[in-house]
Amino acid sequence: MTKRYMLFYKPYDVLTQFSDRDPGGTKRRTLKDYIPVADVYPVGRLDRDSEGLLLLTNDGLLQHKLSDPKYQHERTYWVQVERIPDDAALNQLRIGVDIQDYRTRPAKVHLLPEDPQLPPRDPPIRFRKNVPTAWLEITLTEGRNRQVRRMTAAVGFPTLRLVRVTLAHLRLKGLEPGQWRDLTSTELKQLLSLCRL
Repeated sequence: MTKRYMLFYKPYDVLTQFSDRDPGGTKRRTLKDYIPVADVYPVGRLDRDSEGLLLLTNDGLLQHKLSDPKYQHERTYWVQVERIPDDAALNQLRIGVDIQDYRTRPAKVHLLPEDPQLPPRDPPIRFRKNVPTAWLEITLTEGRNRQVRRMTAAVGFPTLRLVRVTLAHLRLKGLEPGQWRDLTSTELKQLLSLCRL
């Protein structure tokens, strides 16, 4: 079997799976609506209400090494939050936040000086005239379920929009929502080297 390595810009309101198991019978968009390639699977997940970079492959060992938290591969997110976080909140995110039954690992966090250049979200986030928003760049080495949203909520600044922009050295740049492409030979070589494959 030929190994495939693909990048996909997951749009908002798309499930990170190829089949829809909604017991209510409501049709939800899945990866199958965008990717006509058989037998590839996502490395990690993005929630239905999150957007951005997703790596898909049929290379099980690489998938394991990128998904397992013990390997600590970086993932970077642009996160739009309600209100403007103060230094105390940013520092708390950096050192770790208690969420449910665990404490998050230290993260790289900074306030973006201006809104990032992203395609508009469909539907747009709720707009509240009297509540400003800010964009953070957050880099994690773990990816627990809804972790970024839980982190920003824990310090008092709920997430409005969440876009993953990097996974290790792979970048979202050059793709529009719903588009995919194969990794370049340089990207693949770096990825295999990173995972010691």
